[in-house]
Amino acid sequence: MNVTELEALLGLVFQDKSLLQRALTHRSYLNENPDLPWLDNERLEFLGDAILGFVAAEHLYHRFPEMKEGDLTSLRAALVRGETLAEFATELNVGPYLYISRGEEAGRGRARPALLAATFEAILGALFLDQGLEAARALIARMIDAKAQRILQERLDRNAKSLLQELSQGRLKVTPIYRLVETRGPDHAREFTVQAVLGERVYGIGRGRNKQTAEQEAARAAIDQLEQEMSAAAFREAQAALDASLSKAPSETTPIETASNSSKTAH
Repeated sequence: MNVTELEALLGLVFQDKSLLQRALTHRSYLNENPDLPWLDNERLEFLGDAILGFVAAEHLYHRFPEMKEGDLTSLRAALVRGETLAEFATELNVGPYLYISRGEEAGRGRARPALLAATFEAILGALFLDQGLEAARALIARMIDAKAQRILQERLDRNAKSLLQELSQGRLKVTPIYRLVETRGPDHAREFTVQAVLGERVYGIGRGRNKQTAEQEAARAAIDQLEQEMSAAAFREAQAALDASLSKAPSETTPIETASNSSKTAH
């Protein structure tokens, strides 16, 4: 596999290509190829996770000088959660360059959020070892700047479970229930799938590297669905009111029309 193609996508040139190669290597690949002379990306993932947390906090501190500590914490959490990191990896088109097992390949591992998120963190760790903190900082800033604005605009930094509870209790008079429906992947890269249920109906499905993250994602999906239904209901109510108003209009104008016709007859 030609890692120089990925370097072009990343906008980076690694001095030690083996670091990037290792960052792309999932443990399952080495299980099938035990004689290969390099390690998987788990240690690099550990390092990249620590770097990401620090640099993201530093970047947001300077980027939003008036933002309160609690809001900064929520925004950082939204930026470094697994789903967001998987989006970063997808934007960089990392998937096609992964070293994964045949089983992972068959299970669409190249598109699996947990695996992509871990790979993005491993790339950060590899970049730090290869070129230092400034290079890692530049890549992180490039990825999170636009994402931070979208998160703030769409309220993705808010506690989705709390928001959903407010909406569902206010609108439907029910409390959300979160149902774990699937757990997959090895211990170090588990992926949980959770349903957000309102009453007897599934309103949202979420996935994450832990149950809490999956529940938040399911709550966000449920909020989107519930808001769409609320908007549609409001439109129907407005349309019904307009239709009722229009249906009354002819009877209200009848006396005027009758008087006008009587005047014409008199002439």
